[in-house]
Amino acid sequence: MEIREFVETLDREGRSLAAAAEKAGVDAEVATCAGWRVRDLVRHTGMVHRWATAFVAEEHTSYHPDGGLPDLDHDELLTWFRDGHARLVDTLAGASPDVRCWSFLPAPSPLAFWARRQAHETTVHRVDAESALGVEPSAVPPDFAVDGIDELLLGFHARDRSKVRTEEPRVLRVRATDRPDAVWTVRLSSGAPLGERGGHAGPDTDENTDVDCELAGPAAGLYLALWNRAPFPGVTGDASLATLWREKSAITWS
Repeated sequence: MEIREFVETLDREGRSLAAAAEKAGVDAEVATCAGWRVRDLVRHTGMVHRWATAFVAEEHTSYHPDGGLPDLDHDELLTWFRDGHARLVDTLAGASPDVRCWSFLPAPSPLAFWARRQAHETTVHRVDAESALGVEPSAVPPDFAVDGIDELLLGFHARDRSKVRTEEPRVLRVRATDRPDAVWTVRLSSGAPLGERGGHAGPDTDENTDVDCELAGPAAGLYLALWNRAPFPGVTGDASLATLWREKSAITWS
């Protein structure tokens, strides 16, 4: 996906998040984030938006701490969120393609990293906001979902910080049934997971005998499931690896 597409997605998803949060009310429980109410979700996402904006706008070339959570609520909180989201969109849309700043996952450029990361950050939290309404989340486009699975499996969980580990080597396969080329193989061990894009098209071929568990389903469903926002569409093989993912894969703010 192009930077422009990520920025457009970020713009749309942030507006949808704010609309869902306003409709649900800041006191509503966020079904997909245990212990959070809508105000916690909005404060967190708005803080992340401002944090990301600072790297690109101020060209910080090393880690820079976030500004903390605001002491705001109700209408003031939603206005604060919308202002920060708009500034992030404008900053990314207007930045030079060769802007130099800190980033923390592989990407073609820092700008590509921040546009992609904030598009996915905001999409996942839009789903959270909609969960507070008690409705099915709006659809995630399949190609965007595939990109997000790439980011999660080959970016976040390629880092030493990943806690998805096993005592004995195991192989997990993730397969999007609506995108024939969207297959990932993740080798688990006592070290950081080793993921790669690629594998075979189905769970019943001879070449898949080394796969301990396959998670399969439409890309959008897998995307939400891997971010622990929905059940896995389908699990074949050793279901304990799906449980391991549920218990150990959370990406937390620190």
